[in-house]
Amino acid sequence: MKLRSVMIGAGCLLAACTPAPRSSPSPAPMYDLIIRGGRIVDGTGGPWYRGDVAIRGDRIAAVGLLPGARARDTIDARGLIVAPGFIDMLGHSEYPLLRDGRAISKITQGITSEITGEVSSVVPVNENTLRELAPATRERVTWRDLDGYFARLEQGGTAINLGTFVTLGTVRRYVMGDANRPATPAELEQMRGLVAHAMRQGAMGFSTGLIYAPGSFASTEEITELTRVAAQYGGGYASHIRSEGDRLVEAIQEAITIGERAGTWVQIHHLKASGQKNWGKMAQAVATIETARARGVDVSADQYPYTASGTGLDAVIPNWAHAGGTDSLLARLRQPESRARLREELAGGGTDWRIGTSAGGPSGVMIASVSTDSLRRYQGMRLDQVARLRGQEVVDAVFDILLADRANTAAIYFSMSEDDVELAMRQPWVSVGIDAGARAADTTVQGRPHPRAYGSFPRILCRYVRERRVIPLEDAIRKFTSLPAARVGLAERGVLKAGMYADVTVFNPQTVCDRATFEDPVQTSVGIEHVLVNGTPVLRGGRPTGKLPGRGLRRGSHSPRYVAWLPQLRHSAHHRDSLFR
Repeated sequence: MKLRSVMIGAGCLLAACTPAPRSSPSPAPMYDLIIRGGRIVDGTGGPWYRGDVAIRGDRIAAVGLLPGARARDTIDARGLIVAPGFIDMLGHSEYPLLRDGRAISKITQGITSEITGEVSSVVPVNENTLRELAPATRERVTWRDLDGYFARLEQGGTAINLGTFVTLGTVRRYVMGDANRPATPAELEQMRGLVAHAMRQGAMGFSTGLIYAPGSFASTEEITELTRVAAQYGGGYASHIRSEGDRLVEAIQEAITIGERAGTWVQIHHLKASGQKNWGKMAQAVATIETARARGVDVSADQYPYTASGTGLDAVIPNWAHAGGTDSLLARLRQPESRARLREELAGGGTDWRIGTSAGGPSGVMIASVSTDSLRRYQGMRLDQVARLRGQEVVDAVFDILLADRANTAAIYFSMSEDDVELAMRQPWVSVGIDAGARAADTTVQGRPHPRAYGSFPRILCRYVRERRVIPLEDAIRKFTSLPAARVGLAERGVLKAGMYADVTVFNPQTVCDRATFEDPVQTSVGIEHVLVNGTPVLRGGRPTGKLPGRGLRRGSHSPRYVAWLPQLRHSAHHRDSLFR
């Protein structure tokens, strides 16, 4: 018995010492795509670090060093910067994307999302709003509300995501046409309902273009009442303010007052100091905004990195002449009495309306594009050149071109200083809005658009980050990504973080640059290597893929995972570890 017991014990001991059969190791997770070995600038403003970005479906699945991770597809990002997709805070692609969803001029800048709706918006829609659209655009309008527009956009396909404000100009035109008078109580109540409907369907807020009819006819009080409606749904107030020149500070104060009274945030579009006599006034503009922020008003702005602006040639026409819409404006340009009044105001009246005053005179205004074939020879010419060619005074040349082109002429105004552009750029609350819609990059492009349409974001990375060192790279990326995302409540975009939507831009920090010029603007930028929208490459090796994975963007609240990184945003313009320091 004793021997048997010993043998049993030995057997037990042997069994205890023999390793159990090993189970097979779990395979590394399989991702759809991994961006490997890049220098990650994650959008928060923090310093770069080296790592990988793994994507599954339309989401970022992991960020960091992932040496054993497997994927069906790989992008080699060694030597490149990997950043969140850039967000254009002021574009005009709502209709261009319906014609051509590829958005070539956007994706070649690294743009993955755009916010639109400044002077006009895609909603609300009725005969009043349709009347002011070009015939080809009018034919594409098959919707009546924002849900309908987003369905139409996604049905046709878009390479970028798009969100929109609802605008004063369109709401007022829907209810009142282009009447130059205060809204009645009944009209104001109808407009409140229209704003509320758009906000319920995801509009980013309420926006105004206050140098353009019919929005220019509204009082501060009327705008405040409509902004209060947007505020009830978490939306803010965005504005192309009433003056960007002589009364710049007063116009900024009006925007601040509207937001403060309505109890919401304020976004000032394309912040600038326009007109040579106003150069240097950016310092006052910045101080005015900083004072408001110090007392708790949430005010921010966007800009484009050029010293010239772009808008319609009809912007030189005094406000009163726009009452009633385009047909009424053209009738006044034909009618001898009103034409004589306009000639007097433009040629020798108030300085606000002298042609090209902000640009130093007619020689500072360039015809960018026209819609009438017989006028195409003027594209790229300055107004003084056009007048000499036509044998007319400048004011009469402007009137007759507007008549022949049904007020569809676009112009570029060379009116800002480089010092003011750089001062605005240094402000931590200034994001980027290129103020241009998506365009193609081939012979189908007509006219000479503002080069900002093709070059804005790469221009900042090239000229203001790498060459002039106005701001460090990490801060530029924050301005392109998390800052605008936080502004309009895109809770799951703007930062490279697991769980966020996979909007990613990969670029070469040493070669990225704009090529578009005022003389030759239809040139895409260089150095943007790869762009992903919702996890799908729309630009690969610098070439468009033709994929259309973009979506409609709706205003959202800050989700818990979004709030987690918001306090980490660096607002200093002096980071310690910039790639270009």
